Amino acid sequence: MMQIAAVVVTYNRCTLLMQCIEHVHAQKLPAGVSLDVLVVDNASTDDTLYSLTPFIEDGTVHYYNTGSNLGGAGGFAFGMRVAVEAGYNLLWVMDDDCLPSAIALEKLLEAGDTVGEWGFLSSVVKWTDGSICAMNVQRHPLFNNIEDFSPDVQPASLASFVSLLVPAAVVREVGLPHAEFFIWTDDWEFTRRISRKYPCYVVGASQVVHASQTNSPGNIFTDSEERLGRYAYIYRNDVVLYREEGLRGHLYLWVRAIYHSLRVLLSDVNLKRERIDLIWKGTKEGFNFHPMTVFPEPADGEVNECNSN
Repeated sequence: MMQIAAVVVTYNRCTLLMQCIEHVHAQKLPAGVSLDVLVVDNASTDDTLYSLTPFIEDGTVHYYNTGSNLGGAGGFAFGMRVAVEAGYNLLWVMDDDCLPSAIALEKLLEAGDTVGEWGFLSSVVKWTDGSICAMNVQRHPLFNNIEDFSPDVQPASLASFVSLLVPAAVVREVGLPHAEFFIWTDDWEFTRRISRKYPCYVVGASQVVHASQTNSPGNIFTDSEERLGRYAYIYRNDVVLYREEGLRGHLYLWVRAIYHSLRVLLSDVNLKRERIDLIWKGTKEGFNFHPMTVFPEPADGEVNECNSN
C-alpha cells in the first residue's frame, strides 16, 4: 500500500481550509493508494478547530496545533516532519487555499511512474479566473520562469508549496524546509535542494487552483505600506537560496538589489527610502544568516498514530 500524507498548513483561514479539505477528500485514488489529511494549524484564533472537529472525530483529518504562529515555513517544517516520522511514503504539500482538481494527485502519481527517478513533482497552479497563478510559477532553468505549461511533463528547478509531491525518502536525505525563514523562499530553497540532486518535474495534467486574494506575486515596488515589513524576510531568505549557486548566485543577488532599488526610485510610491533600506538590510542580513538544516528522525516503516491535539 502506497501511503500518502496531504500536509496542509493553515492560519486563520477556516473557510478556505474547509474548501481545501473538501477538494483533497474528493481525489480519485488509484488502487493500492491511501491518502490521509494532516492539518497543521499555526495556532489559529478563528473557528478552525471547531469546524474541523467532526473530521477529527471520524478520523478523516489528523489535526496538529503548533502552539504558536510559526509562519508558513515553520508550519511546513512541522507538518513534513510529522508525516515523515509517521512513515508515510509520499508527502503532498499545500497551503490551505489550494483547491486541487479531482485528478490532481492521480496525475502526479502517473507521471512519477513514467519518468523514472524523481525528487519532486509539481502541479500547474492556476488562479480563480483560470489564468496561471503568478506567485506559483515554477522555474527552469534556475533564473527563468516556465512560460509554457502545455507539456505533459517538463523539468523544474524551483516550485512552490501549492501542490508539491515529494517522497519521504528524499526529505530524509535533504532535510526539512528551514523553519527559521518564517515566510517566503522556504519552498524555493527546499525544492532547489532537491533539484540539485534529482530530476524534478511539472506535470501538465495535474492542476490546482490557488484561491489567493489577487493574482500577483507581490513586490516591494507597489505593495502597501502596512505590508512592507514582510519584505525583509524575502531578501534575507533569498540569499540562503542563491549563494549556494556560487558566483552566478552572488552576482544575481547584488544585481537584483541594485535593480530593485532603481525600480523603487522610479515608482510612484510612498516611503521610497524605507523600501530601499529593506532591500539592502535584508540582503546584507542574509549573508550572515545560516539556518541549520534539520532532518526527521528515522521512521519505523509503518504509519503510526502520531500525537495530535
